[in-house]
Amino acid sequence: MRVAVVDATLCRPTKCGHECVRFCPINRGGAKCVWIDEETGKARISEQLCVGCGICVKKCPFHAISIVNLPEKLKRDLVHRYGPNAFELFRLPIPKEGKVLGIIGGNGIGKSTSLRILSGKLKPNLGRYDDPPDWPEIIRFFRGSELQPYFEKISRGELRAYLKPQAVDKLARAVKGRVSELLSRVDERGVLDEVKEELALANVWDRKISQLSGGELQKVAVAAVMLRDAQVYLFDEPASYLDVRERLRVAKAIRRLAGPGRYVVVVEHDLAVLDYTSDLVSILYGEPGVYGIASLPRGVRSGINAYIEGFLREENVRIREYRIEFYARPPPQEWRPESTLFRWSALSKSLDGFSLTVEAGEIHRGEVIGILGPNGIGKTTFVKMLAGKLEPDEGWVEGLGEVRLSYKPQFLGDVEFYGTVADLFDTLEVDTSSSFVQAELFRPLRIEPLMNRLVSELSGGELQRVVVAAALGREADLYLLDEPMAYLDVEQRYAVARAIKRLTAERGVATFVVEHDIVAMDFLATTLMVFKGEPGVRGHGSEPMDMRRGMNEFLRELGVTFRRDMHTKRPRINKEGSWLDRYQKEVLKEYYYVVEEKEEE
Repeated sequence: MRVAVVDATLCRPTKCGHECVRFCPINRGGAKCVWIDEETGKARISEQLCVGCGICVKKCPFHAISIVNLPEKLKRDLVHRYGPNAFELFRLPIPKEGKVLGIIGGNGIGKSTSLRILSGKLKPNLGRYDDPPDWPEIIRFFRGSELQPYFEKISRGELRAYLKPQAVDKLARAVKGRVSELLSRVDERGVLDEVKEELALANVWDRKISQLSGGELQKVAVAAVMLRDAQVYLFDEPASYLDVRERLRVAKAIRRLAGPGRYVVVVEHDLAVLDYTSDLVSILYGEPGVYGIASLPRGVRSGINAYIEGFLREENVRIREYRIEFYARPPPQEWRPESTLFRWSALSKSLDGFSLTVEAGEIHRGEVIGILGPNGIGKTTFVKMLAGKLEPDEGWVEGLGEVRLSYKPQFLGDVEFYGTVADLFDTLEVDTSSSFVQAELFRPLRIEPLMNRLVSELSGGELQRVVVAAALGREADLYLLDEPMAYLDVEQRYAVARAIKRLTAERGVATFVVEHDIVAMDFLATTLMVFKGEPGVRGHGSEPMDMRRGMNEFLRELGVTFRRDMHTKRPRINKEGSWLDRYQKEVLKEYYYVVEEKEEE
């Protein structure tokens, strides 16, 4: 079975000379395999006539065409297709009553499509986009599986489903009024006060929706779904924009929703949060923007481990060429005095009623300093002082102006550029032909198809990928990266982490990374700075410290302990009050770097 997909946003027949049409060997033989559709003005490909030679894929200057060969047996599992030469979804994640089903997979692989189908907002067409089936045929398609009774109830209107969408920023434009007014209107379960306390919404209760930050909008959107009286609750990336403390708060609230007569489904890229929230995991894999395949649900531990290994043993499918490596203990670091690249004294800065102090420190060649702390505690202010964009009220930064800096800002709205992505890379003097840039950045972050797009037209996720690639692709001595993992899927996060580690070690440069994803930070950082205080009022940054001490100090402040998976060594959050949680806190005095001793879900 052959899948041919044409990305309508990239296909520009008026500018390419119809090279896909001209060079297709089937067309040259007199048949019509590739043509320009008169209605859409875009290229069309006949999957029946296509021989999979790949010439049109290589000839398309805008990288708009993808052709993939799939096993013929998958044809009977086709659940939905958006149109001719469009994305295909095979199989669906299977929700379980009384359980939280986690969904893990890359961007553009069908996670949001799956949620829309499970919520009843999108009716599966079984691939027949031109002749959609009715509900009896759809139910017959799922006959014998647990989705049959699920869709029977959906078709009869017996399952009420509410979906928390991925793009919560649209909430501010779609809804007016105050937080209290919005949530009071949707409180169908009569649990407004409990949800308000559970998600710590008191400080924004009387604020207007338009005045909320991204993290505050996220919590309001989660609360709005939790307050509904429904049987199906679906959450698309509920941890985005939130710091570690708030991510755990939201995860606990979502877990409490699960119970008799209820289905809960969560899509999340933060592996620690997904692990903590879910009872079961379904993996979506395939080719982004081309096709996606949903695996059968499996236990949360074995499911995430299979994803990390890149191999689904039950399906006998390899979804990735490499496995993600974690350390059971932090690698020891001994820095030579001559390797010091950058120093700063004790710093202080006051901004709009907020005061920040930071202890003196230094960074060495080959060192990645991770910066951890809640939102509004001064992490970005500190990075801006290192970048020379803010002057400290007291203290100094040695080497400022003497070392080459590459700075990736936190907010993508700070990126103002008029031109294409290729123009942006040229302006920033990124060597797009280098093997490092191509293999470690462009390929995993899928930058090539964006090169001819205007920067102003990119979505948030696309712009993030471009800005991260631009920051890491520049020649510099010191890299300052503020939340480089936001908007990225798990694959892309570890591609960025891998690139940061390799770049820092091989070129002998140094890197600061501000990030909320604990698992990603564990993977890439060599030392840590921990920021504490009262968000929005005062903050204090520590000196750089080794990973063990830094993680313990940070997690002690949160009251959270992590254990290690005995096979993959990935960090896992202990359930609050569990035996291992109490043992680590009271006996070991260790909140991190403890290896799990027994295999339990």
